[in-house]
Amino acid sequence: MLDTNLKTQLQAYLGKLQRPIRLIASLDASAGAAEMKELLLEVAELSDLVSFDETGTDARKPSFVIAREGETTGVRFAAIPLGHEFTSLVLALLWTGGHPPKVEAAVIEQIKGLEGDFNFEMYMSLSCHNCPDVVQALTLMSILNPAVKATVIDGGLYQAEVEERQILAVPMVFLNGELFGSGRMLLEEIVAKLDVKSDEREAAKLNAKDPYDVLIVGGGPAGAAAAVYAARKGIRVGVAAERFGGQTNDTMAIENYISVLETDGPKFAASLEAQVRHYDVDIMNLQRASKIIPATETGGMVKVEMANGAVLEARSVILCTGARWRNVNVPGEEEFKNKGVAYCPHCDGPLFKGKDVAVIGGGNSGVEAAIDLAGIVKHVTLVEFADALKADAVLVSKLKSLPNVTINVNAQTTEITGAGGKVNGMSFKDRVSGEVKHVALEGVFVQIGLVPNTEWLKGTVDLSRYGEIEIDAKGHTNVPGVFAAGDCTTVPYKQIVIAAGDGSKAALSAFDYLIRQPVVAAKVEEAVAA
Repeated sequence: MLDTNLKTQLQAYLGKLQRPIRLIASLDASAGAAEMKELLLEVAELSDLVSFDETGTDARKPSFVIAREGETTGVRFAAIPLGHEFTSLVLALLWTGGHPPKVEAAVIEQIKGLEGDFNFEMYMSLSCHNCPDVVQALTLMSILNPAVKATVIDGGLYQAEVEERQILAVPMVFLNGELFGSGRMLLEEIVAKLDVKSDEREAAKLNAKDPYDVLIVGGGPAGAAAAVYAARKGIRVGVAAERFGGQTNDTMAIENYISVLETDGPKFAASLEAQVRHYDVDIMNLQRASKIIPATETGGMVKVEMANGAVLEARSVILCTGARWRNVNVPGEEEFKNKGVAYCPHCDGPLFKGKDVAVIGGGNSGVEAAIDLAGIVKHVTLVEFADALKADAVLVSKLKSLPNVTINVNAQTTEITGAGGKVNGMSFKDRVSGEVKHVALEGVFVQIGLVPNTEWLKGTVDLSRYGEIEIDAKGHTNVPGVFAAGDCTTVPYKQIVIAAGDGSKAALSAFDYLIRQPVVAAKVEEAVAA
């Protein structure tokens, strides 16, 4: 199952094991069980500290648990963790074998301190680039705290179970049989959700922080670039981000960032954070801003209120809050979200193998989604409101060459229908003839662009009719000391490279603003006294 290169890499990693571990398999006569056994035997052959045991009695067959020698519990994979999950397998082996995780000590102590009975079941697909973060988070939690149990289930391997529980989006997590969450979740997010007092403690930590020279709200390409450029000026810089990397975390392939021939979103996001951490920047992750309060005097402090009640202060603020997927806003969309209505074809596409689906949107993202899905599903119906597809010509040509794709232009989506708690079709109106058509299908992927994350700024910062922050050529907003950059602004063409450039420009503008502010008398007195 593993090629020579992977075996060599894995053997090197297993050299870091500090104690023996056992792979305990629960197998049946299926082809999947045979593949799982082959993989586990190959892993066990690479280290004297890893042994294989097929005496497992778990109800889910095939599955296996990675346990310390002499124990029978640990993280369980009802999956053959290759593809995007191979790294998750490697980390599970290392952590169970005593290799320390690269996680802040405070988070580790928070996990160990969780009290209760936490039985997690997590559904994923091997092609999902958002799933590994959740898999690895639950894996680590189950290793650090015996009260936490985690089972990772491949939806493709357990198709009947997926259909029975009506799981139409991944990652999807159940806790003690009840839905816990869906979509990408970081370790800190999961722990905070379980630790009811975490918001209060986090707010106290933020309130204790000294004012910043530049506070950046948002950690996507614009926010990261702004942080690097500001930090290089030798001033005090903070970044408050809901999730570092922003929407790049949800991007599968990045092939147009200059100097980087090809990468994927999660890797790009990790690189952004690594470069920012290279400088003396205070990163406050998992923090959502809820209000901005302009300075009351020239050169005074701008305040940013956070959702947990904390207040951060800064001499200047750069807004880089980015954007999110736009909803189509028709009946049925909200009702059937994650029940057939999806927004990530890479994550959720495998769950619709052999089924009929639709894609709403004829831009690059929509056409790319339709092309990817066509290789998995039975048939794709693409619906575009305009009179022609807006995607790049090379993508349109590829799409039109596929035999299992139907293209509808001048088509207005009017309703997503469902029955039994999941999608069963979609209706759209021909904008030329007025005829309403209904297509029977089981999945609808919405790919119609972005909406800026700026609702919390209404009434304070000038916004366009589309909700974008209005800025000038240097990134200034209408509020003194407040700048903006990236997809949340009126700058055209929402691209990673443009956001990064505008973030850098906003940081230079913020620094220029700071050096032109009058020196506060109290600060002069402090300097003289020192």
